[in-house]
Amino acid sequence: MKDRRNIYFFYKRDKEIEEKANSLIQLATQNGFRVVNDMKEANIIVSIGGDGAFLQAVRKTGFRNDCLYAGISTIGKVNLYCDFLLEDSQKILDAINNEQIEVRKYPVLEVKVDHNTSFYCLNEFSIKSAIIKTFVVDVFIDDLHFETFRGDGMIVATPTGSTAYNKSLNGAVVDPLIPCIQVSELASLNNNRYRTLGSSFILNGDRVLILKVNEDGNDFPTMGMDNEALSIQHVEKIEVKLSNQQIKTVKLKDNSFWEKVKRTFL
Repeated sequence: MKDRRNIYFFYKRDKEIEEKANSLIQLATQNGFRVVNDMKEANIIVSIGGDGAFLQAVRKTGFRNDCLYAGISTIGKVNLYCDFLLEDSQKILDAINNEQIEVRKYPVLEVKVDHNTSFYCLNEFSIKSAIIKTFVVDVFIDDLHFETFRGDGMIVATPTGSTAYNKSLNGAVVDPLIPCIQVSELASLNNNRYRTLGSSFILNGDRVLILKVNEDGNDFPTMGMDNEALSIQHVEKIEVKLSNQQIKTVKLKDNSFWEKVKRTFL
């Protein structure tokens, strides 16, 4: 951290958050950090808010792998991505000065729609029917046609994203040290005529998941990249894989992923 002194603060521009951010900006300046207004000049990016703000900070700053990301929670408790509380500013400084922080690398999904520009997701990519009609997708693992899905949609999650939308679908919580992607179904149709696996499945990090959409009226599916919508019509093919790019996050040494999971859910 000693060679990283340029900080960019990412937060919602409203009066309440700005007042809280100003105290952090002042504290950072007093302790030898340079607060920058241009995110491109930063080598530390700090979100102020909750996990949603952290996801937006990563997305809006371009999933940079040449800087560190940190999350500061304003809701009175730490989150899965936010290790620090706004009111514990002294603890943040003590952790930095006493080297009580660690850098963790979180895997990122790379999503390519119809051979167009790639998009990235830290939590999950989702695709759902935009109309009240069964959504049909041919699912390929590498070159293998695995199944034909019929239902409301599918979620593809990273290990850190396994605790979010994926978990609400009874998907597994996955250790982020395991490079993999998890695929979960949304209300799959299973009967004597149609059949899917009917459960989440996990793919190794070097696998490629391909979803071929049977439009049949679903020519404008609802797609989500973390907490942001992607608007593309007439989608035919989606390719999802783990990116070579990773997000470097700052965490407290005494606050592991599994400690966060226990605190959040148990």
